Amino acid sequence: MHLARTAERTLDLQYYIWNADLSGMLLFDAVREAADRGVRVRLLLDDNNTAGLDEILAALDSHENIEVRLFNPFAIRRPRLINYLVHFSRLNRRMHNKSFTADNQATIIGGRNIGDEYFNATEGVAFVDLDVLAVGPVVRAVSADFDRYWASASSYPVDLLLPLVPAQKRKEIADSALQLTRSPAATAYLEALRNTTFVQALLAGKLPLEWAPTRMVSDDPVKALGRATPGVLLPQKLHTVLGRPEEHLELVSAYFVPTAEGTETLAAMARRNVELRILTNSLEATDVAVVHAGYLKRRKALLEAGVRLFELRRLTPRDGFAENIGPFGSSAASLHAKTFAADGRRIFIGSFNFDPRSAALNTEMGFVIESPVLARRIDAAFRQGIPERSYEVRLDEAGDLYWIERRDGQLVRHDVEPGTSIWQRASLATLSMLPIEWLL
Repeated sequence: MHLARTAERTLDLQYYIWNADLSGMLLFDAVREAADRGVRVRLLLDDNNTAGLDEILAALDSHENIEVRLFNPFAIRRPRLINYLVHFSRLNRRMHNKSFTADNQATIIGGRNIGDEYFNATEGVAFVDLDVLAVGPVVRAVSADFDRYWASASSYPVDLLLPLVPAQKRKEIADSALQLTRSPAATAYLEALRNTTFVQALLAGKLPLEWAPTRMVSDDPVKALGRATPGVLLPQKLHTVLGRPEEHLELVSAYFVPTAEGTETLAAMARRNVELRILTNSLEATDVAVVHAGYLKRRKALLEAGVRLFELRRLTPRDGFAENIGPFGSSAASLHAKTFAADGRRIFIGSFNFDPRSAALNTEMGFVIESPVLARRIDAAFRQGIPERSYEVRLDEAGDLYWIERRDGQLVRHDVEPGTSIWQRASLATLSMLPIEWLL
């Protein structure tokens, strides 16, 4: 909101999800206010999660300074599922990128979508997520990448897809948005945000900046059409930029599906005496349980190779997973961050999950930052913080899995996946045997 309110010329916004909830409408309103000041706004959304947003997006697009495009759109707006019957191969590929760029001067990229669960503005499950705010030359690279997606063959102006919204309906939408943004809930949330140490430092111009060489990596948008050659996919670019870890690698992935090939790659690193520590969601914490099916069958091989596995517990505000946002303190949290650090020297932050979908189907983006300071923070988190908030998966002498929980200074052993039922475990074991890994 601060970037939107201070923008003078342009706002380029690219997201996989933008919900019409409290935080989503607050940001829509900030974007509309910027356009009213003469700022040129371009909003590019993946169409997979825009159900119920058609009138709002068409109303925004009717503003003379706002242009909205949908990436890889659904031709039939209702019912949307019909599209999958005739275009499954295309619609199975999505734009997972997230970026918020103001005046080609500052940008926010990372794993966070726009919605209450991503900003701790909900009493339900919230996400532990990670973004980076960047200034300097790399912002121009993000802007150029946005232009590439904006002009791609998969990007369609909404006026070609959605009917024109009558003036009266646009007024009703505006009045409804105004009512929400002035509601007691919005007032309480914004006041709580203003009182956070981060926002106070931001507004006072006192945020500590880490000046470091930074490189943007992203997929070519033709990946959404199935036309990208393997050599230009983001995993290959990351391998080129990050190099080969020699000492240690810390990996955080909300949806960790290493596949047989990825498991062997990680195991080979471990056999070279590279220390590997991985954090993903536990079954009790994940918001996409089916993804766990692609992970659970690889755990034993990773552990046998010497990889350490941590599974985030279903946290509560008492666990200190986030700064409590006033009355909205979430009842539980699930991991959504995507980052990894290599050899304490460089770090990746972006939208890329370590799974087949990110590697081969969805488009992704992120920053590789040459910063020992930031890389050491990830290392430090694995040494203190992550173990206390996770289950560590281990192997016993018989080769069976068990989970260690650190509770009140004590080690508690679980011989079955903590916080799960026999039905959940049986269902996931069955799914893990199905040939669905490439979809996960």
